[in-house]
Amino acid sequence: MTPENVGVVGAGSWGTALARLLGNKKHRVKLWAHRRKHAEKMNRDRENKAYLPGYPIGENVEVSSDLAEVVHGSKFLILAVPSHFFRSVFQKVVYLLEEEDNQLPILVSAVKGIEEKSLMTMSQVMSEELTGGSKKAEIVVLTGPSFAREVAAETPTAVSVASTNMRGAEAVQDLFVTPFFRLYRSGDLVGQELGAALKNVIAIATGIADGLGYGTNTRAALITRGLAEISRLGVKMGADPLTFSGLGGLGDLILTCTGDLSRNRTVGLKLGRGEKLKEILAEMDMVAEGVKTTRSAYDLAHRQDVEMPILTQVYKILYEDKPCRNAVISLMAREQKEE
Repeated sequence: MTPENVGVVGAGSWGTALARLLGNKKHRVKLWAHRRKHAEKMNRDRENKAYLPGYPIGENVEVSSDLAEVVHGSKFLILAVPSHFFRSVFQKVVYLLEEEDNQLPILVSAVKGIEEKSLMTMSQVMSEELTGGSKKAEIVVLTGPSFAREVAAETPTAVSVASTNMRGAEAVQDLFVTPFFRLYRSGDLVGQELGAALKNVIAIATGIADGLGYGTNTRAALITRGLAEISRLGVKMGADPLTFSGLGGLGDLILTCTGDLSRNRTVGLKLGRGEKLKEILAEMDMVAEGVKTTRSAYDLAHRQDVEMPILTQVYKILYEDKPCRNAVISLMAREQKEE
């Protein structure tokens, strides 16, 4: 593939891993870091020692704290900032977007979450802000089972790219594909984004169970019934049920619920061991998206009138300080029913 100009917005572990992958493919990459000192240090060290230590970034990756410098001239723009900052950052991106050869860059969301208050997915936020700015661009979502550190280590990984425009999805496939990074196209934006966001909630639940000392029976039950909850909400919102048996559904769910690199599972583990949420989050350098997503998903489930018992109990643990063991009792004592 011909080298492209690519902007990556967000210099956390995931944004850095994606920028590194693209730079190693000889694309010309500009990576935006929110803090000037962070950008300067990355350029000096040629490594993100704060969030992705041990994985050098190549000479094709330039780090900048100037968002305009990253946005201007990019044919592809990858968004990799936490979901609760997404809209405020994207509003600045929309203001800076300029047409190159009579078209805007392809916009790729690599963010897994649901916005608080609006309860929108990231592609919906993008569509709303683009419309408000009287601009139109192709939107693609990159999701699936992919820990940043393993992608940086070039561990064989398969993910999904979803878009209502298959040309955009195909272009992103070509942009990213390597012998260790494989991408599958999907036309189900809603299903892919809901699967990506809600699996973090179930990962907190499985972490809690592990922290309480329960076994693999419990973990298997939570993953399976968690997938059922995610699918119910997704189908109610127009998703293809088959999406949830794929990489963006079951694949991402298994990874996040069982992997030692999962920040959301780690939050659950510590909660199950008796630590308080405020203290857990204060000790973390990176964002565990599932904590904020739990509140958004809880509100979304109520809005859609969809029963989600595991989500409900995680919400009560996080936001009503319900004891973890009591939450398990509440789940197990529910009325018997068909699967």
